[in-house]
Amino acid sequence: MQVSKEEILHIAKLANLNLKEEEVDTYMGHLEEILNFANIVNKAPIDGLEETIGVNEAYNVFRKDEIIESLNRDELLQNAPEAQEGMFKIPKVIN
Repeated sequence: MQVSKEEILHIAKLANLNLKEEEVDTYMGHLEEILNFANIVNKAPIDGLEETIGVNEAYNVFRKDEIIESLNRDELLQNAPEAQEGMFKIPKVIN
């Protein structure tokens, strides 16, 4: 699909881009390639295809809500480089 210089400049203006003269030809070629590929995709045969919303048939897969035994706080804090008042102590990250 052909794209004119005026169309590129109009799109650049809408996008608030300041294109240099030598960039216009580059963008014309890129946009033409994109539009040609979009035309190829639009012409792809879709007869017999069903709509899909994912790559597999599984949807709304939930695990059973079960109460399980958690680790002891003291055991967890043994792995911490530093602890304070029963919590992990980390270095200050915001001044």
